[in-house]
Amino acid sequence: MDLFSRSWTALRTAVAELPDADFARPSGCTGWLVRDLVCHLVIDAQDVLITLVTPAASEPTRDAVTYWDIVETPTGDDPLDALIVRLAAAYEEPGLLKFHLDDVGSAAGRAAGLADPTARVGTQGQVLTAGDYLSAYVLEWTLHHLDLIAHLPDAAEPPAEGLARSRELLERIAGAAFPSSFSDKDALLIGTGRRAPSEAEKAELGEWAAKLPLVLG
Repeated sequence: MDLFSRSWTALRTAVAELPDADFARPSGCTGWLVRDLVCHLVIDAQDVLITLVTPAASEPTRDAVTYWDIVETPTGDDPLDALIVRLAAAYEEPGLLKFHLDDVGSAAGRAAGLADPTARVGTQGQVLTAGDYLSAYVLEWTLHHLDLIAHLPDAAEPPAEGLARSRELLERIAGAAFPSSFSDKDALLIGTGRRAPSEAEKAELGEWAAKLPLVLG
């Protein structure tokens, strides 16, 4: 629960500190500008709020690892992706987008802090404990923090403990460990296809290189 809060606070702070001009720069999400990614974060925050107030009576069907599915690489044809781009453009001023993320994002952070980690919640037709749900979102926040700063070398990076936890989750999802020589950041970027491995990194990955990237959905 605490790591969720630290990861989410760091991501929102990084957005708040961006100069307006950076909102028109590319993000690490293919086809999305920084402003599109921030708009997606607003929707993510809304999802967190909705899920935490959606109690479930049945036993959990997923946990922090099985919450994630491995999906096909996006083609860019998803109507929701196109909608997010249009929504982001509608804000016009980056300050409005910053304000909305701060407003909804702060509420999501408070709700997470008040949540009983053992309580069961429902989302996307599945049931998880609130603790597992919020743990899964550490990976979401960390990957999107890396997306945010992909082309912004002066922006703050995700917390080290969030990177380490996200690597652990990704390795458990994959059922295999990345080479110990890989930093947590590089393991996440290469593992999820956010950057291609070098020839040396491919050699270290061995046969596993052919199974990458792991696209999470």
